[in-house]
Amino acid sequence: MRALHADADNIRTLFSRAMSDMYRAEVPQYGTLMELVSEVNRATLQQSEQLRESLDRSDELERLSLERHGAIRLGRPEELFNVRRVFAVMGMHPVGYYDLSAAGVPVHATAFRPIDDAALRRNPFRVFTSLLRLELIEDDALRAAAQRILGERSIFTPRTLELVEVFETQGYLTVAQAEKFVGEALETFRWHSEATVSLDVYQQLHDAHRLIADVVSFRGPHINHLTPRTLDIDAVQAGMPGRGIAPKAVIEGPPRRGCPILLRQTSFKALEEPIIFKRDDGTSAPGTHTARFGEIEQRGVALTPKGRALYDALLASARETDGIEASTRSYSERLAERFAAFPDDWATLRQEGLAFFRYSVTEAGAGSGQARASSVDDLIAEGLLRFDPIIYEDFLPVSAAGIFQSNLGSEDQRTYASNANRSAFEAALGAKVCDNMELYARAEQESLQQALLQLKSPHFGRTAIAR
Repeated sequence: MRALHADADNIRTLFSRAMSDMYRAEVPQYGTLMELVSEVNRATLQQSEQLRESLDRSDELERLSLERHGAIRLGRPEELFNVRRVFAVMGMHPVGYYDLSAAGVPVHATAFRPIDDAALRRNPFRVFTSLLRLELIEDDALRAAAQRILGERSIFTPRTLELVEVFETQGYLTVAQAEKFVGEALETFRWHSEATVSLDVYQQLHDAHRLIADVVSFRGPHINHLTPRTLDIDAVQAGMPGRGIAPKAVIEGPPRRGCPILLRQTSFKALEEPIIFKRDDGTSAPGTHTARFGEIEQRGVALTPKGRALYDALLASARETDGIEASTRSYSERLAERFAAFPDDWATLRQEGLAFFRYSVTEAGAGSGQARASSVDDLIAEGLLRFDPIIYEDFLPVSAAGIFQSNLGSEDQRTYASNANRSAFEAALGAKVCDNMELYARAEQESLQQALLQLKSPHFGRTAIAR
């Protein structure tokens, strides 16, 4: 009977593939982007056997073609609570808290994703999930109207929530139930070309902030982008115009490096799409809405708290310039100059405790008998132990805000006072968000313990890595 139970990893894969097919049909440029990314990835792997071997050892190679992340924007705490329950069926959990209000985007967010290595290897599908901060709408009447409009909608089909309850009660779905669940859950993320508000109300929401209009004016949180992973984002950025796609001007995140760190992102501009709006007399009015866009990401190694502090300091110094420097040197030039202070070789990143790595035994180590080296560093130097970067699975608030703003238009480059409210977000979520640093540290520690046990090293049991 157990064979009839659907595995969470399989449900996640079914859903991510269905989402990709739906978005490709809705946004043809996404299909063009996928083709370009696939070509760039093949060429990059052909040029670097070392990269291919590292990805293969870490089980990153097989997941590369599956890897996606999506993004949705929710309007009410109840929606966040229930979307957590939906993603739990797929083995996806809330990781990290992101406050984007200081960057002028009135939301806070988390990322739903798998959290253990085995699940990540199977399918690392992620959904960056934002919750609208209604309290940041300054107009009292407009805030009340937005709250009323959102209160009248239900973003999940009844059958979706019924199947979630089945999962929560019995701990699994059957294969047939899982297939039905995927089809029903997909409806939450589907694009709707008919607004639930009048053109006048839409314009008021739009004037307050384009993102507010996007969240409030529709039946559900349509997927606003779906993102493939590339191994060379600069090549994709350069190749987009030749495919009829206009990229944003600047790649968000760190500069190009020999040893990629964290996350780099770019996108093509949001599409202007026809929308039918309601009129008070019951008739309809044509209009347009700009929200959905294409995004590409390149993922590097996850940084330790020490590495992240250095990254944040260097990024801030590149962004905070005086008028003379800003007018004479491009942001890309300033960024590259500042990040010259960040080590760009794997050995130094490991030795200085700046990044997380996964340890494994080499072929020489596997046949060496009991290792006698006096330290982990010696095991590496003797060729018995290797280390490979642990891929960063999460997001960067500044980069996310940069992507949002580039697709909202320059007139929306406003700021709010920094107003993080993690406790309110977790109350709405109905759960605590996971600490991504703890997840990376655990993965690193477990890999080292397993490797030392395999080597029969006397250091086994004394493997804590200082951070």
